[in-house]
Amino acid sequence: MAGRRAWRAAVALLVGPALVAGLVLVAGCTAPAERPGHRPRLSDVDSWVYQLQGYPGGRLDRLAKAPQPLAVIDLTRDGRRSYFSRAEVGALRDSGKLVLAYFEVGSIEDFRPEYAGLDRGLLLDDVSGWPGERFVRYWSDDWWRTVVRPRIDRAIAAGYDGAYLDTLLAYQEIDLARVPGRDRAGLAADAVALVRRISAYAKARRPGFLVVPQNSPELGRRADYRRAIDGIGIEELYFQDTDEACRADFCAENRTDVRRLRDAGKLVLAVDYARRPANRAAACAAYRREGFAGYVTTVDLDTVSAPCPGT
Repeated sequence: MAGRRAWRAAVALLVGPALVAGLVLVAGCTAPAERPGHRPRLSDVDSWVYQLQGYPGGRLDRLAKAPQPLAVIDLTRDGRRSYFSRAEVGALRDSGKLVLAYFEVGSIEDFRPEYAGLDRGLLLDDVSGWPGERFVRYWSDDWWRTVVRPRIDRAIAAGYDGAYLDTLLAYQEIDLARVPGRDRAGLAADAVALVRRISAYAKARRPGFLVVPQNSPELGRRADYRRAIDGIGIEELYFQDTDEACRADFCAENRTDVRRLRDAGKLVLAVDYARRPANRAAACAAYRREGFAGYVTTVDLDTVSAPCPGT
C-alpha cells in the first residue's frame, strides 16, 4: 500500500465536477466485442508501468508512448466519477499493452463514488496512516453487490484486460475487536474466497480476464487461491519508500512467497520505490535474476518512469 499514500492525499484535494461522465452499466453485463490488434501474452511481459494519478490533461497519451507491455491505471482519472472510457482504454491497449484496472477490495476511501451510499454497517476501523480510508466487511454480500461487482462490470465494459486488486491485506490489519468471533485464519479464508469469486465472475463474462491481486503473497500458499489468479503485484521487495533497502523479515518472507507463485507460472509484477541510480540498478538486476516483471518508480505513482535497461 505504500505507493498509494501520496496518491490519496492528492486525489482528496480535487474539487469540481467530473471531467467526463461515467459509463452507465448494468450489473452482470457481458463483455463487448474485442478490438483487433496486437495483444501481448503474459509470457511477453518483462516490465510494466504503474500510474494512479497525474495523467497529463487527464489523458493516457504518455502511458501509450511508454515501452512497457503492461499498464496498471485507476478506473478513474480523478479518483471519483470521471471514469476512463472504452475508447481511452482501447487506445492504450492498441499501443501494444495489456491494461489492468486498479481498485481496492478490502477497504474504501471516503472520496470514492460508492462511499456516500454505502451501508455504514460495512465500515470497520480506519486504515492506519491513511486518513479517510476504512477497512470493510469484505466478506459481506452487500459489499460484493454494491462495490466489488459493479467495479468489475465497469472494468469489463470499458475493455480492460483485467483487474489489479488492492488491500487484501485487510485480513491482517482489521481490528479483531470490531469483528467479534472472527480470527486471522478465517479472515484470510474470506480474502481468498473473495478473490475466487471475483475471478469466477469476471472470467465467465470475459474469458481470459486477468486477476492480479497486490501484496499478501502468502495467500498463494493455498492452491485454490493460485488457481484463481493470473499474477501477483508486489510492492517493496527490494526497496521501501524511498531508497531504503528492504531487509526486514517480512521482505525475505515476501520474496519466498513470490517465488512460489512465479514457479507456479504466475506473472510477478514487482514495484520498488527508489530514486538513486545505484538502487534502481540493483532492483533491475534482481528482477532479471528472479524472472520478475519489474518497475522502479516514485512512491507518488504519478509519472511514467523508464523501464529497466534491457527490457
